[in-house]
Amino acid sequence: MTLLTSFKTTCLSLALVGVAGVGMADPLPSWQGASKDRIIEFVEAVSEVGGADYVTPADRVAVFDNDGTLWAEQPMYFQLFFALDRVAKVGAEDPSKLGSDVLKAAAAGDMEGVLAGGKEGLIEILALSHANQSLDAFSADVAAWVSEAKHPTTGLGYDEMTYQPMVELLRYLRDEEFKTYIVSGGGIDFMRVFAEDVYGIPPEQTIGSSLTSTYEVVDGVPTIIKKDTLFFNDDKGGKPVAINHHIGKRPIMAVGNSDGDFEMLEYTTAGEGARLGVYIHHTDGEREWAYDREGHIGVLNRGLDEAEGRGWVLVDMKNEWTRIFTGEAE
Repeated sequence: MTLLTSFKTTCLSLALVGVAGVGMADPLPSWQGASKDRIIEFVEAVSEVGGADYVTPADRVAVFDNDGTLWAEQPMYFQLFFALDRVAKVGAEDPSKLGSDVLKAAAAGDMEGVLAGGKEGLIEILALSHANQSLDAFSADVAAWVSEAKHPTTGLGYDEMTYQPMVELLRYLRDEEFKTYIVSGGGIDFMRVFAEDVYGIPPEQTIGSSLTSTYEVVDGVPTIIKKDTLFFNDDKGGKPVAINHHIGKRPIMAVGNSDGDFEMLEYTTAGEGARLGVYIHHTDGEREWAYDREGHIGVLNRGLDEAEGRGWVLVDMKNEWTRIFTGEAE
């Protein structure tokens, strides 16, 4: 074998190793099974220049619910944990602000008392914990809470209870020139504090429910003040409306976990061309929580009944995710 032939053979071998190794690296290492295959097939189809399903990068928009989709939501929404902690802090500083039974229950961590207050009680809790303060002060409180608070069941930080498979999916999509958005019923100002750090999704791509706010000059400083009335509820039919308002185009991929996300998946997959709807099904009662048709959070009835007929992916968390939380040891 001549030196030139040997050199060519070596180069070819290295090239083949690159194709089988680096070039074929698993984009979703914490996934397995049919759902993983469907997602990769879809992404490859819309990214293949000249392919029948090719979508230009400008139109590769993917939207994600947050609670129960990107991070956990049991035994209650994490934003409510923040609200209760905030009420307790305010009450410790000034007990006179705990002017009702429900606020006293919230400060004491008495969930029965909180639930007894119904919707009106929840509004009181949110008003005291979220409203009548500057956006800067609120954001600072959220940032401090996320960095310090621990989940009562797992002992993990709330930002460690993001789903590792979903973090991988977000990264994979962005590597393939998708723009990823959060479209959640959670508070927009709450999520914008941490979404970029934990998901890589910047504030301008984070969409959620919101309270009214005003512009005021406080001690000579131009300031946004959060008020205590609902401005927009980003849930169910509100999600497509919010997508149109904030994004201005129909996504080609939508991911959720409950019937509150149904309209978002329906709107997304009703467009022309290649589309994908994905539901995360909470089937793992050992590593996470198992729930769907019944419960107070993340109820999934219509989605379970119609996913197959609509061609949507139903991810079996127990059998198709090899790892759950980012904060878990590998």
